[in-house]
Amino acid sequence: MPRPAPAPATADLEGHGPRVGDDMTVEVALAVMASARVEYLTVCDGDNRSTALITLARLAGLRDSSTYTDRIRLRDLLDAPLASPALSC
Repeated sequence: MPRPAPAPATADLEGHGPRVGDDMTVEVALAVMASARVEYLTVCDGDNRSTALITLARLAGLRDSSTYTDRIRLRDLLDAPLASPALSC
């Protein structure tokens, strides 16, 4: 059975797609991405507002780095807000 192609990160600019809390660990985020077959997640803060997109490539690169620990959370990686951060989760 053919697998669907992963969704590109640009598909979420309107707030659609997998949304997760910023307290999620990198390992859990990678598992969610694998399960959903996507290349990005929309990260939401404690107020349920979209704050950033995080890509599979970025998380995989971090996991493979010497600085990686299993305690790193998505909020530790955020540095690029979404074009429209007022989207609700």
